[in-house]
Amino acid sequence: MDLLYPPVCPFCGEVQKPGKGICDSCREKLPIINEPRCMRCGKPVRYEEQEYCRDCAGRDYAYDQGRSLWLHVPPVTQAIYQFKFHNKRYYADIFAGEMARRYGGWIRAREIGEILPVPLHPSRLRARGFNQACLLAEGLSRELQIPVGKNVVYRIRKTRPQRLLDDRGRERNLKQAFGVSAQWKAPRNVLIIDDIYTTGSTIHRISKVLKKAGAQKVYFLTISIGQGL
Repeated sequence: MDLLYPPVCPFCGEVQKPGKGICDSCREKLPIINEPRCMRCGKPVRYEEQEYCRDCAGRDYAYDQGRSLWLHVPPVTQAIYQFKFHNKRYYADIFAGEMARRYGGWIRAREIGEILPVPLHPSRLRARGFNQACLLAEGLSRELQIPVGKNVVYRIRKTRPQRLLDDRGRERNLKQAFGVSAQWKAPRNVLIIDDIYTTGSTIHRISKVLKKAGAQKVYFLTISIGQGL
């Protein structure tokens, strides 16, 4: 399969050796998030003494903490677009491997009992053919040997794409949008997986229903995140 469909770097498209993933040149240019960062969502902030970004300082989120691999700027934006909308499913293993390498210790320190992907509505899943968050969660599960709950969280109703809405619209769009399986036995701590974190509305809503279902601590991990202030 590697001869017919050689693996490529998700950021530049150059052919790579099997298992290489990201090429050395792109790895040096990726917008890694360093300190100082928001203590809650992990977005970069301007000052060392600044505890929270503007979003987290002005809102009480239901989740406890989160982290992301990179800022949501080029070339990360293009790679995620190709992953989601151009059927680059194999990118999931690359991104999940990066998550495990960068945040495996962070995840283990939080004693995560189950990894939960952000769900797609069934109609959107049929149209796309796969759930990118589920592929990431499965990849991370294999890397860290932590169980993944693919059918724990589900969409109650179809919502508009969040990227098309402002902050207030995102909140209204996601009200009563998620549910949790009645058969789920909640572990103490869970980790939500998604591709992008912007305002946090999706993670917040899912965290609320997970805690109502019995989870005590909810964390998240994404490929990319927006800029903090």
